[in-house]
Amino acid sequence: MDGRVTVILDQCLGSGARCNNLQAQVHLRDHALDKLRQGVCVFDARQRLLLFNRCYAEMYRLRPEDLWIGMTLRDVTDLRRAAGTGPEMPNEEYLAWRTRMQASNEITETVVVLHNGHVHEIHQEPLPGGGWVATFNDVTERRRSEQRIQHMAHHDALTGLPNRVLFTERLQEMAARLGRSEEAAAVLCLDLDHFKEVNDTLGHPAGDALLQQVAERLRQEVRQTDTLARLGGDEFAVILNNLQEPAEASSFAGRVICALSLPFSLEMQVAAIGVSIGIALCSGADARTEPDHVLRCADMALYRAKADGRNGYRFFQPGMDTQLQRRRSMERDLRRALAEEQFTLHYQPQFDLGTRRLTGVEALLRWQHPEQGMIEPDTFIPLCEETGLILAVGEWVLRAACAQAVQWRGVRLAVNLSPMQLQWSGFVGLVEQVLRNTGFSPDLLELEITEGMLLQDTAQTLKALGDLRRLGVGVVLDDFGTGYSSLSYLRRFPFDKLKIDLGFVADVVEDAGTRAIVRAVTTLGQSLGMRVNAEGIETPEQLACLRALGCDEGQGFLLGYPVTPDRIRGLLTTVGDEAWQIASEPVS
Repeated sequence: MDGRVTVILDQCLGSGARCNNLQAQVHLRDHALDKLRQGVCVFDARQRLLLFNRCYAEMYRLRPEDLWIGMTLRDVTDLRRAAGTGPEMPNEEYLAWRTRMQASNEITETVVVLHNGHVHEIHQEPLPGGGWVATFNDVTERRRSEQRIQHMAHHDALTGLPNRVLFTERLQEMAARLGRSEEAAAVLCLDLDHFKEVNDTLGHPAGDALLQQVAERLRQEVRQTDTLARLGGDEFAVILNNLQEPAEASSFAGRVICALSLPFSLEMQVAAIGVSIGIALCSGADARTEPDHVLRCADMALYRAKADGRNGYRFFQPGMDTQLQRRRSMERDLRRALAEEQFTLHYQPQFDLGTRRLTGVEALLRWQHPEQGMIEPDTFIPLCEETGLILAVGEWVLRAACAQAVQWRGVRLAVNLSPMQLQWSGFVGLVEQVLRNTGFSPDLLELEITEGMLLQDTAQTLKALGDLRRLGVGVVLDDFGTGYSSLSYLRRFPFDKLKIDLGFVADVVEDAGTRAIVRAVTTLGQSLGMRVNAEGIETPEQLACLRALGCDEGQGFLLGYPVTPDRIRGLLTTVGDEAWQIASEPVS
């Protein structure tokens, strides 16, 4: 034993207190290391283990006694692989990577994924002489939380499909890919038909269940290379990649239409919907494949599909851009028309066919556009309903008509309703307020609805109609005979008047079957205490026939064109042929 060692041993043997202190420090160090929540290990320049703590062993599902001072990094890695906690990369590749990190002599921060799915963050610092010290954190739960947050940020919570954010990213990837190749792709915008009716009738939980089933059916139609997303509400979108020809896009759209046309089972209820689809094709040869442009083109094609009758698909055509711009321009003009009071009302007279006396008027909306002149309602009312402007426009019509008709004492006023108005929970309160503010008598106001409105939400609709009746307001069933369940509604709700659709009036002279139907409707209405009005009377022969069939009232160009309020005043003091002659003069 050399002198240095002898001196050390002599000093140690000669000073028991000092040795005890050294042992206590070593024990304290080991205890402190084992209390750390981080794994710690030290390797020397030859990759031999010099130090580790209990957490290091437990993180790799090893027992502390499995590890010993002096074992090599390869030995440790072999133990970890046997325990199922080895790195995902092959053993030799992992050891080579470790050697490169050691040789770099730099502080490093790395993330390693283990075979068992756990994720470790490793902080490694070099030691003098070539070894290293490393600390290990198990960040598995944190990573999973981050992944959940990331998933939530990019996926729809209800259906699990990519949301608009992720779909936009995929669009950008598609555009970049097309710019580098001759590949072709298609973007499709899908909008469910009649979803709102299902949602309003069966409730929001049923609507959510329907959306989930729709998403599942759509998943069955897309390939792994495609992207299916829910953009919001009942809007979905698809990116079809690697198309060989446009027919593939139309074939896909056809399959989707068929899949979504099948009935959906929703908690003992059966729902039927459809889908309208707009398709935009794009390829590397296109001048414009920007994501926003492509999606806008698909949306314009979707708008055309809906305008053409729904439950179909349309490809984007260049002219659609102009049509959409025209639609947006009209929407802006409509909002301006409301603010600047560009709307006006004409009134079509209604006559008692027996006495030829004026009994009422129907308020008909007109739009006096500052540049385009008078615009008929068929042009702009559908857009009002699509955009929700119909509530504001309908309120204006009701207020203006009641304020005008209060000057025509004893004349009934008919106002047409939109489905959206009747579904609005505040509509009955609005009618009550208008009647109170204008002083118009409730028993002179008639609100006209169509059979189609009754189909949308029967319980809510019938409640609203009942509340209107309790106010004293009359309710008229318009276009009677053109729907599916007229008789059932007559039984469930006592309407004040039935209006025979002008399609029947047009054929009543020539067709015996039509005459039989009109006679039956007239008899039915009168037996139920309802007056019967015939619309669209245009010839003396039609008028004579309807009189003979017992129809109570009538209106049409033969009897009177829609006229301005001052012309109505002139009719109040005349009866018979003179009244009809005044009313039937067209408005210049």
